[in-house]
Amino acid sequence: MDNQYDNEDLDIERDDAVIGVAIWYSAIGLGAVAVVALGIGVYLWLQQKPVVDAPIAEVDLPTVRAPLEKPLPKIPFEDITEKSGIQFVHENGADVEKLLPETMGGGCAFFDYDSDGDQDIFLVNSKSWSWNGKSPASTMALYENDGTGVFTDVTTKAGLEVSFYGQGCAVGDFDNDGDADLYVTAVSENLSSIQKETQPGANHLYRNDGGVFVDMTQEAGIGGRSGDWGTSCGWFDFDRDGDLDLWVCNYLEWSREFDVKQNFTLTGGGRAYGRPQVFGGAFCCLYRNDGNGSFTDVSESAGLHITNPVTGVATGKSLGLAFCDFDGDDWIDVVVTNDTVQNFLFHNKGDGTFEEIAALSGIAYDTNGAARGAMGIDVACTRNDPACRGVVIGNFANEMSAYYCSLPDSTQFVDEAVAAGIGPSTRLFLTFGILFLDADLDGWQDLFHANGHLEEEISKVQASQTYEQAPQLFWNAGLSSDTEFVPLTSKELGDEFAKPMVGRGASYADIDGDGDLDLLIAATGQRPRLLRNNLESGNNWLRVKLQGNGTTTTRDAIGATLELTLDDGTVLSRMVSPTRSYLSQVELPVTFGLGQQAAKSLSIHWPDGTVQEIESPKLQATLVVEQEK
Repeated sequence: MDNQYDNEDLDIERDDAVIGVAIWYSAIGLGAVAVVALGIGVYLWLQQKPVVDAPIAEVDLPTVRAPLEKPLPKIPFEDITEKSGIQFVHENGADVEKLLPETMGGGCAFFDYDSDGDQDIFLVNSKSWSWNGKSPASTMALYENDGTGVFTDVTTKAGLEVSFYGQGCAVGDFDNDGDADLYVTAVSENLSSIQKETQPGANHLYRNDGGVFVDMTQEAGIGGRSGDWGTSCGWFDFDRDGDLDLWVCNYLEWSREFDVKQNFTLTGGGRAYGRPQVFGGAFCCLYRNDGNGSFTDVSESAGLHITNPVTGVATGKSLGLAFCDFDGDDWIDVVVTNDTVQNFLFHNKGDGTFEEIAALSGIAYDTNGAARGAMGIDVACTRNDPACRGVVIGNFANEMSAYYCSLPDSTQFVDEAVAAGIGPSTRLFLTFGILFLDADLDGWQDLFHANGHLEEEISKVQASQTYEQAPQLFWNAGLSSDTEFVPLTSKELGDEFAKPMVGRGASYADIDGDGDLDLLIAATGQRPRLLRNNLESGNNWLRVKLQGNGTTTTRDAIGATLELTLDDGTVLSRMVSPTRSYLSQVELPVTFGLGQQAAKSLSIHWPDGTVQEIESPKLQATLVVEQEK
């Protein structure tokens, strides 16, 4: 999460004005060089001897992309935050000290907490700092859906009226009892670096007991380490033993004491939020589910402790997390985004350990070999080839989003953001939440960006930047077009979609049962935004909710792969994995858009290796599939 601040020798200035001055001086230099070159050229011309004309070599000219011939879809989004009953306002504790956690915002999740078949909303809150003595304390928020997209605040009834400096969340049935449990990461609110040694971890595990959440952190042993700053987190079965394990990303070695002493300042201004480069890194955590309500920290033995080979300290500054079996070996791999240091790709070796291979795979850096300020992440079969996957990563302002595309069933990637039409349109935005979803149900995964800067006064430093930034939606035009992703405008999306905000986490779900996917955008220090998708395309769709057997496969079937074969032979592939975006979780059911096609068959590849086939599944419906015994 790089930025434009003065801090001793770490002043990185990207202001457009500075660029302009540089260009002006370059022009003067080039002019002088041109005069000298002209004189030399005249002299050489006068001395030259007649020569025989050489044949002109043919040069292959670059191919000019043809304009998009397909009509752009109308996908009108309506802001229903207020009328749906969402009154939540995120509290980041921002004060004159400008402490780094205040910039990060909170995550959000769609999940069915009461098992009634519709998607409810959980919003992670932070709080005022304890040393400021402000009250009343802000709490987390849980909203119950009535099935039509109208929500009721049930935070207190559900036992989630709790206050701590929350960050991310993960939803998963860790005890296989049929209801969704909740894990929330947080910042350890350390007064000083010395007090880290006496404080427990700040993360929380809540077991869902029939719609009431009970704090099980101490019994489970997954509160994190003293001083941790937990960010994105997610449930997955890394060892394929039939229960869910937990991966937790940690951002930085942070304390108020150290942050304040750095004296970060805006260029030509006052106090600024800090730069991640001056803080130490941290390790990700992997907690193995022991099957009895407790977990074992296997982070180091599993290969997660990645260190700087020169200094020996932790390398990672992790913010984003996604799961995927990239090489088709039936073991789930893990990709982690890092801020201003290389990204990680942990290849699951199937023996309880991971090998970090991001640099070898081409996903660690940008095309110039430089690390970026990476935040949110998502993975999908964007080109409708089940063997190939696209990994999208949202980066800092002036660093375009990454779009790494894999070779078939491979961990080898190439960043095709520019060629795919994503790069230039994302360069000026600071992207946190990022998601693939089929917004128009045409069978192709589109791309959503939640954007927003760190500094309220950033426009005074960089004319090209604003604090509040509009979200973006890129339409996937398919392989028949020279332009893979096309940025849509308010003409296609509606004015309420494009309204700027300080976006952070993002999630999607079908909140009203009409088959299309609605969007939730979390913020920092602001209200979230709930956007209902009012699509009227008439495209076919199918939603699938899987139920594992709870023994060889987890009850919520996280890690299962679904392949839907259409009439024309196209195979649409989706993996059940709600962990994606930034600090957030999407709904558990999987949505397929089919366009005007019908479905021949649905193939379900359960995490335990069994396969289940369903012929001609009924469309315009939600299909609940129980794993065969």
